[in-house]
Amino acid sequence: MTAKLIHGYEVVIGFETHTQLATHSKIFSRASTAFGAEPNTQACAVDLALPGTLPVMNREAVACAIRLGLALGSTVAPESIFARKNYFYPDLPKGYQISQFEIPVVQGGEVSFYLGEEKKTVRLVRAHLEEDAGKSLHEDFIGQSGIDLNRAGTPLLEIVTEPDIRSSEEAVAYARELHKIVTWIGICDGNMQEGSFRCDANVSVRKPGQPLGTRREIKNLNSFKFMQQAIDYEIRWQIEQIEDGHAIQQATVLFNPDTGETRAMRTKEDAADYRYFPDPDLPPLRISQEWIEQERGRMPELPRAMAARFVADYGLPEYDATTLTQSKAMAAYFEEAAKASGQPKLASNWIMGEVSRRVNAGETDIAAAPVTAALLAKLIARIADGTISNAAGRQVFEALWSGEGSDVDALIEAKGLKQMNDTGALEKIIDEVIAANPDNVAQFKAGKDKAFNALVGQAMKASRGKANPQQVNDLLRARLAAS
Repeated sequence: MTAKLIHGYEVVIGFETHTQLATHSKIFSRASTAFGAEPNTQACAVDLALPGTLPVMNREAVACAIRLGLALGSTVAPESIFARKNYFYPDLPKGYQISQFEIPVVQGGEVSFYLGEEKKTVRLVRAHLEEDAGKSLHEDFIGQSGIDLNRAGTPLLEIVTEPDIRSSEEAVAYARELHKIVTWIGICDGNMQEGSFRCDANVSVRKPGQPLGTRREIKNLNSFKFMQQAIDYEIRWQIEQIEDGHAIQQATVLFNPDTGETRAMRTKEDAADYRYFPDPDLPPLRISQEWIEQERGRMPELPRAMAARFVADYGLPEYDATTLTQSKAMAAYFEEAAKASGQPKLASNWIMGEVSRRVNAGETDIAAAPVTAALLAKLIARIADGTISNAAGRQVFEALWSGEGSDVDALIEAKGLKQMNDTGALEKIIDEVIAANPDNVAQFKAGKDKAFNALVGQAMKASRGKANPQQVNDLLRARLAAS
């Protein structure tokens, strides 16, 4: 498919995502990773790089990396190397960061997702283990800065993509899918506000067919909303600069949500600037096939496998199945409703429609929805067996959600929503409608389908909306054919 152009330019985006691993201790020490502690209360001698200390690898952090590799169809390297990434910043106590460079633990793989109903795939370069730095605290009101090293040494997996993304919408869809995967398999809590899932977007523009443009890296995007705003602004800014005859300089930039603009923080370094070399204090990380298989056994059913099962077992379209596996809670809700009602497609439609509308409005989480999967199943069953119409079903759903009642059948009776399914009574209504609308009957017989719809409308009106629409259609066609 041809990439969408913006003012004649193609957008090229690659992602680097720092995923904080859900371990209780840091990657090379036993210090706690709990969030929210008082500054510098969770930094031990190893984290502070005091003389004589040595790093010791956290086994669970490696296990998290293995599970990510399995989830993304990547290669888990049987042997990988830790390196020292050298740079000087106040919140980096060693003067270098322990990371991986030439041989990362996870190599290749891909992330697939839907943008609307179009399937997209982003290729991954790698995912490597590394330690986080500390945090600089700038207290503007007293004109001072401080350093909190609680975060120093927190285990991260940095997940790096190929430059396969072509719009801000694709970027957000990719980030959401990756977020879903890492939380689904339990290696990250996904809390963007606390910094557990931080995205950097490398953005460049070029004329179609030209070499890749100079990229600028937008750092630490911690919400999907700001991510799209930042990328859109950066795209516009780069195009304007080029059109005005200016060259784009490689740089690291930050996004200010108050102004909606990006601003340069520093010129962007290349790998050579970090002077990587193997860390002499850490031996190569060796991962046996047996360990990989142990982790495979601990894995939950993955979203893409579950979606494929929903297609095979419930006959759902691939788009529905992918949407319903956006979270474990939604998938479980669907499966319970589908099995209990015996109407998987109808259950899918309601969950993707009315239920998601309420959940996305922030009213509740689907797992705590006032309309439980069992209640929704009973409501769907009453629509499927013709007891009520879809329109009446929405009235019952609203009453259930608002707490007006908790019994589907009782609400149907109380609101007088039961459909008229008496064939004799419906035939009498249809005969009266045909007799009262000879012009529409004549137009229908002349081949005008709109006239038939008008007759259906008259029949529904005569039944005060209680007739079964399908039954009205069938009986009306039969009567018209007979006449």
